Amino acid sequence: MTLLVTGSIGIDTVRTPFGFSHDCIGGSAVYFSLAASFFGPVGFVGVIGDDCPFQLAEVFGGRPVDLQGLEIRSGSRTFRWTGSYEGDMNEASTDGVELNVLAESPPVVPEAYRDSEFVFLANTAPSLQLQLLDQLRSTELVAADTMNHWIVTATEDLRELLDRIDMLVLNDGEAKLLTGQRNLISAARAILDMGPRIVVIKKGEHGSMMCNKDGDLFILPAYPTAVVIDPTGAGDSFAGAMMGHLARARKVDVVSLREAIAYGTVAASFTIGDFSIHGIKTVGLGDIDSRFDTLRKVTQF
Repeated sequence: MTLLVTGSIGIDTVRTPFGFSHDCIGGSAVYFSLAASFFGPVGFVGVIGDDCPFQLAEVFGGRPVDLQGLEIRSGSRTFRWTGSYEGDMNEASTDGVELNVLAESPPVVPEAYRDSEFVFLANTAPSLQLQLLDQLRSTELVAADTMNHWIVTATEDLRELLDRIDMLVLNDGEAKLLTGQRNLISAARAILDMGPRIVVIKKGEHGSMMCNKDGDLFILPAYPTAVVIDPTGAGDSFAGAMMGHLARARKVDVVSLREAIAYGTVAASFTIGDFSIHGIKTVGLGDIDSRFDTLRKVTQF
């Protein structure tokens, strides 16, 4: 297995200015895998309770997502998230969280996945990300996501994680909180000093930025779309397409990184176009490539 993702599977309830979606499928690993599977096979590691109403095999039907790492835990309840968006919808307000199974021990990484070269530790407690990382033997690129809650409440574990990964993916507010820097260039450099050799900072409707320890800097605007229905999962889709392209290319040079971030930007642009997974699930690789070409054209000068 070349690309492995570990993260949440959730039951989401989301309200935006365009409507309301109750008890829909969500979770970082789900969005990530849908986007990554455009580029190649994905090994999926996650855990749900026996109350989960979704059949993951149907969600990923026809896509190269291997679910032998999915654990259905008897007697446990599935992660739930309730959120809302207002105004420009750049940031969600969390109205309710039930960690449920995510507050328990992490799932076991199947033996077939333990030699995965490209690994994404999607957003969850840093202590769980470390336990999952401990189960892997040989990696080419380990990337991780985090959020404000862990930056504030799990600082020590997060610092240990940063010292063991190759890439950190986070949004601009999280980067500023983690480093205490208000300038994003300064924040990116401070994160590189913490351990990762690459940092990708997502800026919502303002695009994204990549910095690495070689001194390379890449800034890309968001894909120009007027349709924003539900931003939930956009960052996870971004990470999925980015890592999917890198795994397909089997290299992490600056050219591949730039292309990967462009693919991530495109995947996010589809995700925001509908509620839950419907925006990213209903398109094909041809649609992804078409927007990739458009993004390349509108950013050349």
